[in-house]
Amino acid sequence: MHAYQIQEGKKVSLIDFDPNDTKLWKSGKKEAKKTTKDFRKELINLQRLLYAEQKHKVLIVLQAMDGGGKDGTIRSIFQGVNPQGVRVASFKVPTPEEIGHDYLWRIHKQTPKSGEIVIFNRSHYEDVLVVRVHQLVSERVWRTRYEHIRNFEKTLTDEGTTILKFFPTYLQRRAERAFY
Repeated sequence: MHAYQIQEGKKVSLIDFDPNDTKLWKSGKKEAKKTTKDFRKELINLQRLLYAEQKHKVLIVLQAMDGGGKDGTIRSIFQGVNPQGVRVASFKVPTPEEIGHDYLWRIHKQTPKSGEIVIFNRSHYEDVLVVRVHQLVSERVWRTRYEHIRNFEKTLTDEGTTILKFFPTYLQRRAERAFY
């Protein structure tokens, strides 16, 4: 797994990753299913401890385009996890109320409390990705938002939140091409 772990401060380009890479699953679909099942059992046990202790918080960010595998990833990985300690927050087009606040307001109120895992189905990254692609705000605005987001995530981690980020479009499609 460490081959896909990105170190803080390191520049990343998805072009450096082969979407057909299956080296984690050399034995094929059967090994992948077994590993996923084993991982799920471990996740269930860890989530029980997290919920019982009420000391730590986990935020999982799934960022992908429509059809990129976010919902399927959530269903597959979190199957059997206690729903009392896990919540999914989806971010669609901002509502008029959300637009009336700063762009991180709607995100911050969905972050996990102690003992909880929150899965962001899309995330605060929309506010730099979508606005940049569709030219909804100036370059100065979206560039400034990078710093805001870094500071927001630093605040969360300083307050005890572990943040895990995944891009299922890349991961899910690679797995589908290899095994299905």
